[in-house]
Amino acid sequence: MEELARVYARSLFEVALEQGKLDLLREQLGQFADALHEQRALTAFFFSPEFSTEEKRAALAHLLPDADPTLVSFLGVLIDNHRMPVIFRVRSDFDGLWDEQRHQLPVEVTSAVALDEQTLRHLSEQIGQRTGQEVQLKATVDPDILGGLILRVGNSILDASIRNRLELLRKQVARSA
Repeated sequence: MEELARVYARSLFEVALEQGKLDLLREQLGQFADALHEQRALTAFFFSPEFSTEEKRAALAHLLPDADPTLVSFLGVLIDNHRMPVIFRVRSDFDGLWDEQRHQLPVEVTSAVALDEQTLRHLSEQIGQRTGQEVQLKATVDPDILGGLILRVGNSILDASIRNRLELLRKQVARSA
């Protein structure tokens, strides 16, 4: 399913790039996916095999009268091929391609306590200098990590949390016993 979503996302991305509509299609795809996520009745309707392709296409035209024709056509293809359930993954993959195109690197830092703005700015600058990309930093707090940081840079994870260190120590002790 992931590979299928990646193919659809890449196809939409390439058309959007070719037409100079990357930002517009990203925004509208995101709005549609958010609406599906927030309104379970819409999700049930578009994902259900009980409703015909024609009913779904008619609903799409009614729901998105001002949407870009490329997006409406793309969503129509998903409906025709009974692939609407991949829409959330398509959105995620499209966003990843958009980030790559814009040389933006999503970074998530998780800490046990909130980090101050100066620390976050310094961290963002350091990662940006090392990667040559613009960093889009998201900070979250998780008291369960006890201390230290968990850093997600793109697809890589650096877990320097105290919880992780304690777990590694526990495994070492268990092996030694």
